Amino acid sequence: MNKYNNISLTRRTVLLGAGAALAAPAILRPAYGSTTLTVADPGGPFSPAFRKAFYAPFEKETGMTIANVAREAEPTAQFKSIVETGTFIWDVCTLTLSARMILEKQDLLEPTGVEAADAPGMMKEALFSNFVGTDVYSTIFAYRTDKLKDNGPKSWTDFWNVESFPGRRSLRKNPIDTLEQALLADGVPLEELYPLDLDRAFASLDKIKPHVDVWWTGGAQSTQLLQSGEVDLISGWNARLQAAIDGGAPAELVWNQGLYSVEGWGIPKGNPKADAAREFVKFCTRPEQQALYTSELAYGPTNQKAYDSIDAERAKVLPTAPANISQMRLASEDWWSENRADVTERFNAWLLI
Repeated sequence: MNKYNNISLTRRTVLLGAGAALAAPAILRPAYGSTTLTVADPGGPFSPAFRKAFYAPFEKETGMTIANVAREAEPTAQFKSIVETGTFIWDVCTLTLSARMILEKQDLLEPTGVEAADAPGMMKEALFSNFVGTDVYSTIFAYRTDKLKDNGPKSWTDFWNVESFPGRRSLRKNPIDTLEQALLADGVPLEELYPLDLDRAFASLDKIKPHVDVWWTGGAQSTQLLQSGEVDLISGWNARLQAAIDGGAPAELVWNQGLYSVEGWGIPKGNPKADAAREFVKFCTRPEQQALYTSELAYGPTNQKAYDSIDAERAKVLPTAPANISQMRLASEDWWSENRADVTERFNAWLLI
C-alpha cells in the first residue's frame, strides 16, 4: 500500500489547518519528514539553479529531502525500464514535451494532480494531466555585433541572405528546428509551418548549405562557436547563446520567428512515493520559486506571475517574457513524433550529398 494514501499535504490544507497546526505543529511533518525524493534533472547548470529555486526551499517547507541526480539526455528508455522493473531509482524526472508524449503513449506516467486552478498564471502549454512544465527554452539565432554592426539580421530570410549579411554561419546538424528555419527563410509564415513542406524545406537548405561553415551537434559547442568568434551567425538554444553573451561575446539574440518548447516534471507510474512527488511538482508551479532559477538559467518560467519577481533587464533575455514569446510559436511535437525517423534519415542523407 502507498504509505501516502491517507495523508495529502497541500497548500490549501495547510492554510485551513493552520489553527490546528499551532496546537500540534508536528502533525504534518512526520508523514513526509523522513522521505527522500530522488529527482532527475538535466545536470550541469540546472542542478544548482533548481536546488536554489526548488529543492532547498521544498526541503525547508516540508522536511523532506531531495536527492538530485543527472539524467541522460534522452531519458525515455531509462524511464520505461524504471516502471517496468519496479525499480524506482527516480521519483520525479524532467522531460521534454516530446518525451512526455512518448511515455504517455506507453502509459508510463502518473497523474500529477495539478489543475489549472492550483497554479494561477501557468501557461496552458505547460499543464497536462501527467506533466507540469517548469521552464521554456527556445531555438533562435544570434549574430556577432562586432562583425554585423548597426544593421544586423532580423529574420531567417536575413540569415539565409549571405550577400547582405556576410559572415561565417552555423546551423544545427539535426532536422529538428533546422527544417523549420529553412521554411521560414523561404517565406512560410510562422503560424503556417506545420505540416512541414519537406521538399520546400530541403530546397531552401540547398541554398544555404554551401555557406554553412559548421554544423553544430551540442549546446556547449554552439556556445563556444559564438563566444570564440569562429562563426558570426548561429542558430541555437537561447540559454546556450546567452551563455556566450554572459561570457563577454559581443552578440545579439534574435527572437523573431523563434520556436519554443517546454520542459517539466513527470512521475514514473506506480511509484510508491507518488503522493510526495506530486507535492513537489505542485510546489514547482509557484511563481516565486520559478523566478529564482532565472538569475542563473536563461530559461523562461512557465508561470507568468514569476515576472513580478524578476529583474526587468533579466526578463529581456528570457523566452516567456511577453515581448519575446509574442514573436515565436510552440514547436509541433505531434508532427515530429510522427515523422522524426523518416525525416532524420532523409536529412542525414542530404548532408552527404
